[in-house]
Amino acid sequence: MQPFVNINHQAMAKIFASYLNSLGIATRVTDAQDDNGQRDGYTLWCEEQHMARARIEFEQFRQNPGASKYQSSAWNSGASVSLPSSGSWLTLKNSFIANAGPLSLIIFAICWLVYIATFVVFGDSLYQLVLFNQFGDIEQTISQPWRFITPALFHYGLLHIAFNTMWWWQLGGQIEKQLGSRWLLAIFIISAIVSNVSQFYVSGPNFGGLSGVVYAVFGFVWWFGYLNPGRGIGISQSLIGFMLFWLVLGFTDFMPINVANTAHLMGLISGSLLAFVYNYQHSKAR
Repeated sequence: MQPFVNINHQAMAKIFASYLNSLGIATRVTDAQDDNGQRDGYTLWCEEQHMARARIEFEQFRQNPGASKYQSSAWNSGASVSLPSSGSWLTLKNSFIANAGPLSLIIFAICWLVYIATFVVFGDSLYQLVLFNQFGDIEQTISQPWRFITPALFHYGLLHIAFNTMWWWQLGGQIEKQLGSRWLLAIFIISAIVSNVSQFYVSGPNFGGLSGVVYAVFGFVWWFGYLNPGRGIGISQSLIGFMLFWLVLGFTDFMPINVANTAHLMGLISGSLLAFVYNYQHSKAR
């Protein structure tokens, strides 16, 4: 192994090392010393064949060390680390905003507004408005086309919406920051329609949640990262395993609640296919 960068903060060094290890770049951290033998930060080491990519990844890390993908890698590796913090609410808010784009934040906010409005203000009247349809008749959805999308914005419980919006912020934010709002919007619309229509034909109109879209952005990030390493979009192997395990678990009798399994599966398929579409379009342009 060879040294490739020095980082002053131990927590920052551990977080970045965990991220590189999640990408398959074997990395270790050692104490750095100055000319007097005193500790002078922390040195990161990796193998020579990965040096160029490690430097590219570090430049992205240096620009936005608070990005969720770095924290997720550290958490999954079991490393108990956190970024230096000023302890202020403003810092937390700025970090939250910096890790996403305008569209991912707007969808995040709409989901929470719909949740609050449904359970606090309007009740069943709003629920009936955002359902795929009210009568099990596709003709109503065709005549009121917002219903192809709106089931993705409604959630049945606090854990349901918290889980979905967290993943949307993390994975959708990656896509928007690197590829722009247009691609994230395309993924959202296509996967919402595909997953909602599929779930309707399997179980009827009484379903809701961003889960199908979440599995779409997961599929997109997974395969985009595989096809385009070093582009700033990716997910660790442990999280891939977790999401696939959760998907399979939904199809068993183990789950005590109803799960929109068809929406999850079709979302994953549509998002994965869109990653290949993106790669095909841009490989032709190169």
